Amino acid sequence: MPQDPLSQLLDSLAVLWRRAAVTPRTLTNIQWRADDCDPGSILFFQRLDDGRTDAELYRRYLAGGRFAVLVTNRMLDCFDALPDQGIYVVRPTDWAGVVARFCDLVYPLDHRASHFLGVTGTNGKTTTVKYLESILTAHGSRALSIGTLGVSLAGEPLLQTGFTSPPLIELRRLLHAHRGRYDVVAMEVSSHALDQGRAHGIPLQNGAWTNFSQDHLDYHGDESAYFAAKARILDLIVADGRLYTTSTDVAQRLHRERPSPIPIELLSAATLPAEAISTRPFLALLHNRQNYALASALADGILGRAARPDWRHLSAVDGRFDCRVIGNRTLVIDFAHTPDALETILTAIRQAFPTARIATLFGCGGERDRGKRPLMGAVAARHSDQVIVTSDNPRCEDPERIIADILTGMPKEGRRVVIERPRAIACLLDFLDARPAQEHWVALLAGKGHERYIDALGSKTPYSDHEEVERNLARLGWTGEDPLATRADQDSG
Repeated sequence: MPQDPLSQLLDSLAVLWRRAAVTPRTLTNIQWRADDCDPGSILFFQRLDDGRTDAELYRRYLAGGRFAVLVTNRMLDCFDALPDQGIYVVRPTDWAGVVARFCDLVYPLDHRASHFLGVTGTNGKTTTVKYLESILTAHGSRALSIGTLGVSLAGEPLLQTGFTSPPLIELRRLLHAHRGRYDVVAMEVSSHALDQGRAHGIPLQNGAWTNFSQDHLDYHGDESAYFAAKARILDLIVADGRLYTTSTDVAQRLHRERPSPIPIELLSAATLPAEAISTRPFLALLHNRQNYALASALADGILGRAARPDWRHLSAVDGRFDCRVIGNRTLVIDFAHTPDALETILTAIRQAFPTARIATLFGCGGERDRGKRPLMGAVAARHSDQVIVTSDNPRCEDPERIIADILTGMPKEGRRVVIERPRAIACLLDFLDARPAQEHWVALLAGKGHERYIDALGSKTPYSDHEEVERNLARLGWTGEDPLATRADQDSG
């Protein structure tokens, strides 16, 4: 009986170790999640250096699995507990290429019908991709966008993946499922994705790198490894493509540390007419004009270079500089959750509202880079007249410990600690309500942005900064203008 195509491909692999299945089965599909498997599945399980033991990984992901074959990048201590499955261990350096070969078989890309564009950077990926999507859609190009806010086609939401950059099998499944419906794919490419090979084999016509600052050191270990991971976007760009950046530091460091035949083009922030700023207030922020410059350059590669007033096609991005104005009070909700992001947005607020006093409410996520906590505390204290330190996705870490780390970077004056975030927002609004009406205040609620949950104790509880603000405005009897929805962008690595 002839082998199925998946079995043939398996047999052709160069592996470190293999064990044939006790009962050979016809292989019909590939999966990256064990709970999506059936008896015809190949499960691709990537072992990461995340501190978990093989026994824990077996209990959480592999025990009772219905898959026929396990392909992994490391030897695992639990193989004896999977006596019936075939097991293939490939070299870690071959992992992404192996997964891509199976994706090519099951979910082939149509290179002739589609163009791929990728955006990386510590902050600004989401806004740049959404600006790009808006520009392309306005000019009749069918754009599929993939990123932190989910998957959209021509600006219409399709689904949420739960990832900034989905795993490669999931990404290829998405691209294959919607083939024929898009001309261009605009995707965020995170440092995790680049390090794990989640975009391996995706031929980027051009790429963009927004900026670089400290983040995700809990995963990468140090700043050099984080930069090196992001620099792998150069490996995805095709031979006649280029990488755009608005960061002089990124451009210089790439030339110094990561020489590549891919040209790196340094762009300036977009220069816009007064009409653009008055009708799109979020473009008053420097980093948004930089995001726009990157989006325009990427769009030029598809549409051709031209003097287009593409700012007219832009709209606000969820959770990025969401504004609510009530008299002399301006409330801003933003996703800023790194020291650089917080510095950027607070500086932008000071420039845009030079006579205002600033109140900042923020926290730091648990089980993530502890080193950035005092840095964020220092940034908030330096730029704010009043600071409320609260909780933000503590995960399984003690919120009080997280806050204690933040406070080491702050003076004692002008700060308040309110652990529960809903109560912190109530305290912030009470503080503003108690101030003289003639005082101009801008209050920044940082860290959550578009997120509609709090991640704590192993579960995600529904929660929204937007809803808490509206609830407290109603409680206080505040009325005013509708949300301006002027949004900037700071998102995950």
